[in-house]
Amino acid sequence: MVALVDAVNSGEIPLSEVAVVVSDKADAPGLAKACERGVETVVVERRGRTRAEHDAEIISELNDRGVELVCLGGYMRLLSPGFIHAFPDRIVNIHPSLLPAFPGLDAQKQAIEHGARISGCTVHYVDEGLDSGAIILQKTVEVRPDDTVETLSARILEQEHIAYVEAIKSIVVSARHA
Repeated sequence: MVALVDAVNSGEIPLSEVAVVVSDKADAPGLAKACERGVETVVVERRGRTRAEHDAEIISELNDRGVELVCLGGYMRLLSPGFIHAFPDRIVNIHPSLLPAFPGLDAQKQAIEHGARISGCTVHYVDEGLDSGAIILQKTVEVRPDDTVETLSARILEQEHIAYVEAIKSIVVSARHA
């Protein structure tokens, strides 16, 4: 999120603004970082509601602000079909593996356990499946023989910041020329 906000604010991602950062956790560190950068934040608690009810409130918050592209970061659950249909082909996520390899949780651990020599990250459109949407961009990272989940995760995270900015920039530029 910080990489995207900073890239928008610097003009690296042109003709864009970050309208709002939404979290389901009031103490999420990203909320403070967004506020520091002048971005509005909203907390939409999950407790006591179905996924569809929770997602409906988020959809309302995004629509109230005219959001055209939803960028997920650290959102660790599947979106409801209603959410996906509210923003068709306009929801983007980043995942710490070279999809379709190692979808879901603990992708870095999966890569190490499977003996992968190369891992990385994938920016992709979100569909109703688990990390199954169309791939926008990927960055590779070598898996070293002495890697731990933490060391591999740190190197992948560096590439995630680069990849997400590049992918969103390409989407924005393509949309403006369409």
